[in-house]
Amino acid sequence: MSDLLSVADVADRLSCSDQYARRLLKNGDLAGEKIGNTWAVRESAVEAYQTRDTVAEQVPDHPARKRKSESIKALSFFSGAMGMDLGLERAGIHVQLACEQDKACRATIQANRPDIALLGDIAECDAAMVRDAAGLARNEDIHLVVGGPPCQAFSSAGQRKGFEDTRGNVFLKYIELGLALRPQYLVIENVRGLLSAPLRHRPHSERGQGHSPLGADEQPGGALAHIIGMLEDAGYGVSFNLYNTANFGSPQIRERVIIIAARDGSQLPYLMPTHAQDGAGGLKKWRTFRDAVEGIIEPPEHVRFPEKRLKYYRKLSAGQNWRNLPVKLQKEALGNSYFAGGGKTGFLRRLAWERPSPTLVTHPAMPATDLCHPNEDRPLSIQEYKRIQEFPDDWHLAGSLIDRYRQVGNAVPLSLGAALGTLLMQSIRDEIPRSREDFRHSRYVTTDHVSWRMMQQRQLGLFADAKI
Repeated sequence: MSDLLSVADVADRLSCSDQYARRLLKNGDLAGEKIGNTWAVRESAVEAYQTRDTVAEQVPDHPARKRKSESIKALSFFSGAMGMDLGLERAGIHVQLACEQDKACRATIQANRPDIALLGDIAECDAAMVRDAAGLARNEDIHLVVGGPPCQAFSSAGQRKGFEDTRGNVFLKYIELGLALRPQYLVIENVRGLLSAPLRHRPHSERGQGHSPLGADEQPGGALAHIIGMLEDAGYGVSFNLYNTANFGSPQIRERVIIIAARDGSQLPYLMPTHAQDGAGGLKKWRTFRDAVEGIIEPPEHVRFPEKRLKYYRKLSAGQNWRNLPVKLQKEALGNSYFAGGGKTGFLRRLAWERPSPTLVTHPAMPATDLCHPNEDRPLSIQEYKRIQEFPDDWHLAGSLIDRYRQVGNAVPLSLGAALGTLLMQSIRDEIPRSREDFRHSRYVTTDHVSWRMMQQRQLGLFADAKI
C-alpha cells in the first residue's frame, strides 16, 4: 500500500530520531502496525499525531492538597517546569504555590509536585485568592514571591515593545500582585534586554532624520526604571545584577537578570559565586558539557537536523562552527544570512566537550540557534538538555518532545536558583550574607544596580541638556 511509511520515513516527517519514532509506536502514541520486526505506519496516522493536542486534558486549578507548615512561606509565579523552584529547594525553600498557564508546564508541575497549589492565568488572580489557594491566612507573613514574567517583550532578539506588549502588561500585573501580597522579598528573573528596554517603544522606521527626538520614556532602560519606581514607591529596597549561571556551577553560559526587592528597604548584596572561568580567586573552575552529560544511560531522544545541514556538520569537529568551514561552504551553508550583520554565532554550532554549553534555546535544531552534539551528527537530546539545566534525571516532563525541549529551554538553571535561595535564607535568618563585591558576574558592563543607576542619571542628564 503506497501510503505506508517506515520508521525512518516517520522520523523524517517528525524531525526526530528513528529510536524516538519507535518509542512513539511502542507506547501507542502513534498508530502503527508491526509486521514481523518492522513497523508500518499510515500517512494519516502521522498527520493525526502532528495535529494532536500533546497534553490531553488541562490540569485544573486546585488549592494546596497538603497544608504543610513550611517554615519559609514561598510562592512561585510563571513557574514553567519549576527550574527556579527546584533550585530554591536546594537551599531549603519549598514553594507552596505555583502559578502557570501553559498546558504542558501545568502537567509537569502536577506530575512532580501534585500537593502544592496550582493556579493558572495570573491576570485573574488577586492576593486573597492566592493566599487561600496556598493555605495562608489573610495576615500571615510571606517570605518570598518569585517569578520570571515572559521575557519576549524585552528580548533584544524581538521588537522590544516592553509594556506595550501584552506580555509586558503581565509583567506589571506580577509586580502589582506581588506588592499586594507584601512578601519580605519579591524577586524578578528576566533577560539581559530588560536592562536597556525603553518604557515605550518607537519603531526604528520612525526614528532619526525627519522624526522627532526620542522622549524620556523612549530612552533605553526606561522599563526597568519604571519597575524600580513601583517597588521603591511601595517601600522596597532594590538591588539587581546580571549573572552568568556558569559562575554558580551550571554547565552553561546563560545570563539572567535577578532583581531582589526587600520589604525592609535594604539592598541585598549580590549572589555569591562558587565557580570562575579559570578557577580564579580560589573558586572552582566552570563545569563543562562533559561534566554535565557524564553517566547518561537512557538512549537519547532528540529531534533531527535536515540532511542538507548535516552535510556541513560532518565537516566540523567538537567546538567548531560555520566559521571553520571553507569560505565557499560558509556562503553556501548560510545563504543570505552570510551577508547579514551580527556575529551569527548560533549557526552550525558543535558544542565543545571541555567548555560549558552555550545558552539552551527552546529548540536545538533551528537554523540560527543550532546546538549539535560534539561528536554525533545530531542535536542535543532532551536528556542532555535536562542535565545542562540541572534537572534531575527522573524529573518528568509532560507533552511532546518539542514541548519538553521548550520547557527545559525556558527554565532557570538550578544552580542560579540555589544561589538565590542561599542569599535569601541568610537574610531571612538575619545572618550576614556572604558576598564578593569585586567579582565580575557578567561579561557586560553597567549591569549591576549601582553602575546602572549612574548610567541612567548620566543619560537623563544628557537628555535634559538636549531639550534645553
